[in-house]
Amino acid sequence: MSIQKKYLKSKPVCKVTFSVPAKEAKSVSVVGDFNNWNPKNSELKKLKNGTFKGTFDLPADNDYEFRYIVDSTYVNDEAADRYQWNDYAGTENAVLVV
Repeated sequence: MSIQKKYLKSKPVCKVTFSVPAKEAKSVSVVGDFNNWNPKNSELKKLKNGTFKGTFDLPADNDYEFRYIVDSTYVNDEAADRYQWNDYAGTENAVLVV
């Protein structure tokens, strides 16, 4: 898994690209604070090499908790900036700092 960040000079936005290698998966979504944990419209596109990839514009100067949903299973990203305990979920969430 990987996360790429590209900051725009013209406005306080960071283009964040999430990549998840999951050849056997049928679907991968990224959910988090930035989309109210809603998998709708947050599905990543499956590439020919089996990697799921998607880019989102996120307001800069924020921290976002997030996780992937890989075929209905929540998964953290080892490339996250850090992890944070979430009492509601009863587990750690990945944190993205932009």
